[in-house]
Amino acid sequence: MNHFHGNNFTAYSAGTDPKGVNIHAHIVMEEIGIFLARHRSKSIQEFIDRKFDFDIVVTVCDHARETCPVFPGGKERLHHSFEDPSRVVGENGERLEAFRRSRDEIREWLDETF
Repeated sequence: MNHFHGNNFTAYSAGTDPKGVNIHAHIVMEEIGIFLARHRSKSIQEFIDRKFDFDIVVTVCDHARETCPVFPGGKERLHHSFEDPSRVVGENGERLEAFRRSRDEIREWLDETF
């Protein structure tokens, strides 16, 4: 979101169960010129504790929609369910393809939605 729509939005990313930035995410994002070396996996708790005001809270998997708390400053909540590529089991190539598919689907959805 920040890379493609950063003139209009500032996006923050967090998860319900952060475990680090997956190496496959690094690889497929670098393929499109986005480098994640300085990124880290964050918990949603980090943002609740800071008392940010959010215009839009977006969840991108059903588990997050069910477990994500209500952000007191969130004015709108959007959800779109994408396959979690980290749950794909298989050879390295199959896993990379799952991450590419998720990357491309999320980008398409963001472009259509915002």
